[in-house]
Amino acid sequence: MNTADIRKDFPILDQKVNGKDLVYLDTSATSQSPVQVIDAMNDYYREYNSNVHRGVHTLGTKATDQYEQARMKVRSFINAQRFEEIVFTRGTTASINLVARSFGDAVIEEGDEIVVTEMEHHANIVPWQELAKRKNARLVFIPLESDGSIKIESLESVINEKTKIVAVAHVSNVLGTINDIKRIAETAHQNDAYISVDGAQAVPHMKVDVQDLGVDFYAFSGHKMLGPTGIGVLYGKAQLLDEMEPVEYGGDMIDFVGMYESTWTDLPVKFEAGTPMIAEAVGLAAAIDYIESIGPDHILNYEQELTKYAYDRMSEIDGIEIYGPKERAGLITFNLEDVHPHDLATALDSEGVAVRAGHHCAQPLMKWLGVSATARASFYIYNTKEEIDIFIEGLKRTKEFFSYEF
Repeated sequence: MNTADIRKDFPILDQKVNGKDLVYLDTSATSQSPVQVIDAMNDYYREYNSNVHRGVHTLGTKATDQYEQARMKVRSFINAQRFEEIVFTRGTTASINLVARSFGDAVIEEGDEIVVTEMEHHANIVPWQELAKRKNARLVFIPLESDGSIKIESLESVINEKTKIVAVAHVSNVLGTINDIKRIAETAHQNDAYISVDGAQAVPHMKVDVQDLGVDFYAFSGHKMLGPTGIGVLYGKAQLLDEMEPVEYGGDMIDFVGMYESTWTDLPVKFEAGTPMIAEAVGLAAAIDYIESIGPDHILNYEQELTKYAYDRMSEIDGIEIYGPKERAGLITFNLEDVHPHDLATALDSEGVAVRAGHHCAQPLMKWLGVSATARASFYIYNTKEEIDIFIEGLKRTKEFFSYEF
């Protein structure tokens, strides 16, 4: 499938913003959804809108079948061993909080260490900060190299017998750094520690095999992978999930409820209290179908081609600073000298170009970079080199407006 055909599947891209053709370069925040996802969710509401796991009538049975088929599709997509290892949540943030609150509270004791990095999204720092406070444990940071990458030697100098949990992003949402999760997992396990991975920026863009990576927990979101907002996934090894206690209670997750005590049902439903995200699960399944129809390897290769093209063109502009390693995922975070990122993003928006500006929910990393904010352009399968050219021309006009000399 070529890019022109792919773009036809995304109706939102066929519009003008401020009188200019929309150039959407903010996929790292939220990806757009193809008509296949939109239609699948519409079909749910039009044809079989009903609750799951409760009724025996036709609509309820179909809704339950579609919901659980979505779970099976996720299992296959990330190569989990069992469907019980796939828990639907509200998103990556909810998934990480579930691990920190349930598993973390069970295994962390006073004096233990939780290892993270300064490149983490707030969603993969704050839950561990709070866990450390609750348990009087210590948060330890893996040192970053000057380009924002991690050296194995640095990893091995931090992870030791005191480490109980290593929490790290597969791909940085700011630097584009692709971390060697398999090696990090091996190092964690050699020290009898567990590893929890924020995969929000990885799963949409590359093939992820949780068994090959050897991770204990892996979290990601639907809205970053062509799917709807409001749904995410927590993968966890079955034996670990089985030992964990729920953190939300109510309908569906119970086995028996008495007057004064209750018991929980089996995995994974014991972590899915109340009415789940049924339409969103249907949409997520359609998004997976779409991604697989193109092929994760093709997506990765195409994004790398786009990113290299954008990187090379941006590097030709005087006064621009690009953060992160040369080899990166499909995003580029940068600053234009003496132009605040918000002013830059506003100027680009006037040209129809959508980029992200701010601290990207990564304030510790902004401090490490020595800046308060940055701008970020991120790419996906529906972007083109022609759009990057428009983006580059917008950068040049912005530079000229702020009285730079070319």
